[in-house]
Amino acid sequence: MVDQISSDNVGLFNVRATHNPHRWLLSVLDDICVGPADSSFLFGGVGMASSIVALERTTGRPTIWATAQYLSYARPGSIVDLDVHIPVGGKYTTQARVIGHVDDKEIFTVNAAMGSRPGDISAQWVHAPEAPKPEECPVREHWRKNAVSLHHQLEVRMVKGRQGLDCVGGEMSDDGHVIMWVRPLNPETEIDSGVLAVIADYIPSAIGHAIGRDAGGNSLDNTVRFRKVVPTRWVLCDIQIQGIHGGFVQGQMQLFSENGELMATASQSLILRIRS
Repeated sequence: MVDQISSDNVGLFNVRATHNPHRWLLSVLDDICVGPADSSFLFGGVGMASSIVALERTTGRPTIWATAQYLSYARPGSIVDLDVHIPVGGKYTTQARVIGHVDDKEIFTVNAAMGSRPGDISAQWVHAPEAPKPEECPVREHWRKNAVSLHHQLEVRMVKGRQGLDCVGGEMSDDGHVIMWVRPLNPETEIDSGVLAVIADYIPSAIGHAIGRDAGGNSLDNTVRFRKVVPTRWVLCDIQIQGIHGGFVQGQMQLFSENGELMATASQSLILRIRS
């Protein structure tokens, strides 16, 4: 089957079933969090991805699109309840949402459409940018090197753009464009819709390059649209920071397989955070 539904163990995180078929659990461990060691929090992309996993397992259908609104923070040691609501289930398409909460505190809401339809047309008009093989590109070290976090589960290799301290004192980019390869460090982790949703939340990594400062952002939202998930070890991320104004950032990403298949697209609004 070409359109993949997330497996029982996506590798980057673990979503557990409960006695209620519409409720799933996500344990918030250090290795799915980001931020300072003394105040780290669940990576927003994992919140989106865990919701996609819960939706696909509940409905038995692949994700067409999903959009997350991030409302609050889940801290390490907590458990996020993922409650699946299905207002409409049709012959080919299911409209659904997930409310992720810790006790009575809502952390994020994900709205989505699931399904697939019979058809023999498969095409794409967006093409992957020219890029050397991942092994030929420099490894990007995360600027917060010592803390255990989600970033230490993923390997990033830069094709184009500046990252972290390399941006300090730099000039503002002419195009706000960053290209990078990303893969899970665990070779047993398959690229599926859940993993792509995590990688899609790497749009903030291009902000520093765009403005020539050591900077990032906190996601207000993320929308991921899935076209065709195919087997691949690496994901080529084509990131475009579109603009910044009033302390907010708009950006988008296209996610390609190693052979150039467009697997998904993503777009985000972010709070601008300048570190230095």
